[in-house]
Amino acid sequence: MSVSMLSTFVKPMHPEGRKFVAIAAAITLVLFALWEPLGWIGTGLTVWVYYFFRDPERVTPDRAGVMVSPADGVVSLLEPATPPAELGLGEAPMTRISVFMSVFNCHVNRIPAAGRITAVAYHEGKFLNASLDKASTDNERNGIAVELPDGRKYGVVQIAGLVARRILCWSVVDEAMERGQRFGLIRFGSRLDIYLPEGAEPLVEIGQTMIAGETVIATLDPDTQH
Repeated sequence: MSVSMLSTFVKPMHPEGRKFVAIAAAITLVLFALWEPLGWIGTGLTVWVYYFFRDPERVTPDRAGVMVSPADGVVSLLEPATPPAELGLGEAPMTRISVFMSVFNCHVNRIPAAGRITAVAYHEGKFLNASLDKASTDNERNGIAVELPDGRKYGVVQIAGLVARRILCWSVVDEAMERGQRFGLIRFGSRLDIYLPEGAEPLVEIGQTMIAGETVIATLDPDTQH
């Protein structure tokens, strides 16, 4: 299968972005009517809005026993942390990997490992810089807990940031999810925290760039990986 030059640059857009592109385009027409240079600025803004809501297909690895990144972005934290109480994952610290998304990253979120959703919980909060450690506890967030086929559980938490003002999650409790499957989206700029299940081992480092649904972020069974 060959990849066309057009498909390299033009990506599908998530339906959530249609109204925002339409608004940006309407503003652009008004700006052109007022003064042409302003219109070209509006054109650039419209293209950026389309680009922000891009939803490209991803090639999820079929390698057994691994977890993939739930978000595009950069690993900003890697440390033990207690998961949000509302997810029902217990009070013991779990390995947390935080992926920070800038306004230039794709913001469609994907499931790290196949399993059944056991909790979906929204928590009101602030809109601090999502790169700060305290954003995990203080910011507005939406989390999901997923039970693996072997009974272990992990969590994924969508966290709002300075610019983000809406967290979307279209997955529900008891839904069976596949690795790499889309489960949500955040607008505009934010972060995701992944709480690894017991026994899992991270395979990334701080500063590493992630691709949602593609980059292997952890192994579920380190002793069986060669």
